[in-house]
Amino acid sequence: MEQLDLSLLLLFVSLIIIPVFILFYKHVSPFMAPDLPPGKMGYPVIGESLEYLSSGWKGKPEKFIYEHMEKYSSKVFKTSLFRECVVMLCGAECNKFLFTNDNKLVVQWWPRGVNKLFPTTTQSNPNVEAKRLRTMLPQYLGPQSLRCYIGIMDSLAREHFTAHWENHDEVTVYPLAKRYTFWVACRLFMNLDDEEYLEKLAEPFDRLGKGIMTIPIDLPGTQFSKAVKASKFLKEELIRIVDKRKADLANGKAEDINDLLSHTLKLRDENGEFLTSHYIADKIMGLMIGGHDTGSSACASIVRFLAELPEIYQNVYNEQMEIVKSKPPGELLNWNDLDKMKYSWNVVCEIMRLSPPVQGSFREVINDFIFKGFKIPKGWKVYWSACSTHKNPEYFPDPEKFDPSRFAGSGPAPYTYIPFGGGPRICPGKEFARVELLVFIHNIVKRFKWEKVFPEEGVVLDPMPIPAKGLPIRLYPHKA
Repeated sequence: MEQLDLSLLLLFVSLIIIPVFILFYKHVSPFMAPDLPPGKMGYPVIGESLEYLSSGWKGKPEKFIYEHMEKYSSKVFKTSLFRECVVMLCGAECNKFLFTNDNKLVVQWWPRGVNKLFPTTTQSNPNVEAKRLRTMLPQYLGPQSLRCYIGIMDSLAREHFTAHWENHDEVTVYPLAKRYTFWVACRLFMNLDDEEYLEKLAEPFDRLGKGIMTIPIDLPGTQFSKAVKASKFLKEELIRIVDKRKADLANGKAEDINDLLSHTLKLRDENGEFLTSHYIADKIMGLMIGGHDTGSSACASIVRFLAELPEIYQNVYNEQMEIVKSKPPGELLNWNDLDKMKYSWNVVCEIMRLSPPVQGSFREVINDFIFKGFKIPKGWKVYWSACSTHKNPEYFPDPEKFDPSRFAGSGPAPYTYIPFGGGPRICPGKEFARVELLVFIHNIVKRFKWEKVFPEEGVVLDPMPIPAKGLPIRLYPHKA
């Protein structure tokens, strides 16, 4: 009997105690080294991931950041997120340090779950990957190229508002904003305009977007599992689209199509080889998520803030109507028209200050370094947060006040306003977003005034800020 008890005890120790100890030791030991920033690790394995995510689910993404800044340090603190040791860098000085040391001390990093959703992110060196993207995107998403696409965007916006907003007393904004930005991205990135086929792609893209910043538990029914399935489906569809375009280009059937897909198929990698269909499909899938999810979040925020701020709405309306009156009836928007939307763009900038579509981003440390007297070890992750400056009175006095004049003249101080990030990794779609949002704001305000159905409706992160109830509004068309 004693031998049996001893055997059971040894079995319990080997199967339960030792693995738990190893997990706990691996989780705790990196935090015990001297000279690390202040902070805490949270629970074993999951760290503070739930606290971090729940602050976003409750519509207060800055809550986690500011509570830790107050408790540990206003500039730098450590935590544990997504099974990683993480240092949060807060403030303009920290942003400058991080952005100017991209590809020197740190490289782009995504949580493990993202690598499963976008497999090619792990198949090349981060510096090589960054160089490829700098080759792929600026030529297509830069100002010079976008001049050609303003009319297409305006035409799509007109079709969208005619079909889905006009002749309705009430609409729900967020689903319609997603429809608009998804349609624009599909048309400009891949020249897709078949409504039935786009409906087939839209729902999987939605599931994929929702799974990016969730805890990566691939069990049936979880958001992450649904995102994995959506990723596989979309990858197969996009590879089919890529291969068909390859064949059409080879046969001279698509020479006149000037979209991102055709542009990418003509590029070669660092070895002189054309990019593979798998790689291109992965990158387009990521750009679609970045392009239409962030855009739809920003569009919904524009509608929300203009409903809450009638004086701001009126100023935007006046500016947009001056542009309408200066053009022949029916003429599409052009680059000069966008240049006249200075006040409207200042309003959009202030909206993105208060509700940035992207809350921040991770980097991985590739060389040990010292910052503010603290050691940041190789292999750790660092995170910059937009709200650490956007809602900080040190940089934006009375930060909760809506004030578009903050962006007049020279605008905010460097590294304080970062809705698109900064440095070499600044969002390559920044100018694309500007055009898309100004076209949207022009088309909605020239048609309607509106009011919120639920005046106190909140905002949640999913993973971008979105209205908790989709933002239903009552429409009041302008009289001709």
